[in-house]
Amino acid sequence: MALKLERFVSPGKGNGLRATGKLRRGELVYSAEPLGCCVSNKLVRDVCHHCFTRRQTLLRCSQCKTARYCNITCQREAWSGHKRECKCLKSLLPRIPTDSVRLAARLIFALLSPSKSSSEELYTLEEHESHLSSVSEEKKQGLSQLASMLELYLQQEVPDLAQEMTSALPPSCREPLSLIAKVTCNCFTISDGELQEIGVGLYPSLSLLNHDCRPNCVMVFEGTKLQLRAVRDINPEEELSISYIETLSLTEDRQRQLEDQYHFTCRCQRCDSRDKDKLMLSGGESSWRLLKEALPRLEGLKAESNWQTLLESSSHLLSTVGGNVPDENLYKLRMTDMALDASIHLEHWEEAVGYGEKTLPVYRQYYPDPHPVHGVQLMRVGKLQHYLEHIEDALDTFRQAYQIIKLTHGDDHPMTTDLLMKMEECRTEMVQLSSSSH
Repeated sequence: MALKLERFVSPGKGNGLRATGKLRRGELVYSAEPLGCCVSNKLVRDVCHHCFTRRQTLLRCSQCKTARYCNITCQREAWSGHKRECKCLKSLLPRIPTDSVRLAARLIFALLSPSKSSSEELYTLEEHESHLSSVSEEKKQGLSQLASMLELYLQQEVPDLAQEMTSALPPSCREPLSLIAKVTCNCFTISDGELQEIGVGLYPSLSLLNHDCRPNCVMVFEGTKLQLRAVRDINPEEELSISYIETLSLTEDRQRQLEDQYHFTCRCQRCDSRDKDKLMLSGGESSWRLLKEALPRLEGLKAESNWQTLLESSSHLLSTVGGNVPDENLYKLRMTDMALDASIHLEHWEEAVGYGEKTLPVYRQYYPDPHPVHGVQLMRVGKLQHYLEHIEDALDTFRQAYQIIKLTHGDDHPMTTDLLMKMEECRTEMVQLSSSSH
C-alpha cells in the first residue's frame, strides 16, 4: 500500500508530514495501531484493556487485579503485552501509577521486544522531542517525580532493566526523565465514539503531525486504531495538520494551552487573524463576565457528577443573565452545553432537547469544516428528538450528522452505521405514522 503521506522538514516548524498526492475531503489518509497504549486510570474498571470497549461487566486479571477484559479471548490476546506490566502493577497494589508512567513502561516493553511493524514507522521514539530544555523548573520537577515513579514501578519486573535497556534501547529512551517527557508531549488521547477519553497511546509516525487551529485533517479512533482523515481537499505536497487541542476557544487561551503543553507559539492563520474571537465575545461584557466567572464552579460540579446542582445553577444563570447574551457567546455556549449534560444525566429529556437545539446553529458557525465534535453534538440532539418522538426533527438532525460523520469517521465506522440505522428507524416510523393517520 503506497503511503499517502511522507515526512518532510516544515519551514519554521521542524519535522512534519505532507501529502504525496491529491487528497479528497473525507479520504482516509493513514491508519495506525499504537506502539504502546493504556486505558486511563479513571476508567480502569469500565473499559476492556485490550479492545478499549466500554462494558458493564468485565473479567479481572487475577494477578494484578487491575487489568479488565471483555472475555477470555481479549485476555489471551492481551497477554503478550500485559505479561511484564502485570508484575509491575501487582508490586504497587493497591496504588496504580499514573497514565503516563504506565504508558512509558509499555513503550519500554514494546521496544525490548520489537515487532516487525514498529520498524515501519516514519519517526522513531528516539527522534521524538522531549522539550526538556524549554520546560519550566516547576514542570521539570513534576516530570522528575513521574520518572522516579517509573523506576519504582519497573523495579520488580526488570531488576536488571538498566542492563537490558542499555543493550536494547537508544540513548534518549534509556533515561527515565527524557522518556516521560517524550510521552507527555507526544501521546494522543484515545477517545470513544462519543469523544469521551478512554485512554492514551503513542503513534510514532503521527507524532510528526504539526498543529493548526483550523487543521486540514482530523483523527478518530476505532478501539485503539487511529484513523487520520482529510476534512478539506488537500494538494500534493501540502502539509497535513491536526489540532492538538479543542479549537472552540479564544485565540489567547488556545495559544496559552499550546505554549504550556506543547512548548510552541502558534502562528496559524486563525491565530494571526484572531478569527472568531469577536463572535465568541459577542454581547455586553458586564453580562457575559458573570457567566465566565461562574464556569469554574460549574466545571467542579460536573467533575463531581453533581448533576442536580449543576442543572439548577446553569439553568438559573442562563434564564437570568443569559437572556442578555447572544447564543454565539462562548461562555453562554459552554454553559448551555453543561445544562445539556446535566439534563441528560438527570433524564430531563424535554429540557435537554431545548438546550441541545439551542447549541446547533452556534456549532455550525464555529465548525466550518466537518468536525467530529459537531457531528457528535448533532447525534446527541437527534437521539433526544427521536426519543421524544419529534420524528421529523430527528431525521433532519441525523441527516446533518451523517453529512459530517461519513467524512470524519468514514463509511465503515460503527458511528456511521449507527447513524444510518437511526435514519432508517425514523423513516419507518414516519411511514407508520402517516398510514395510521389516514
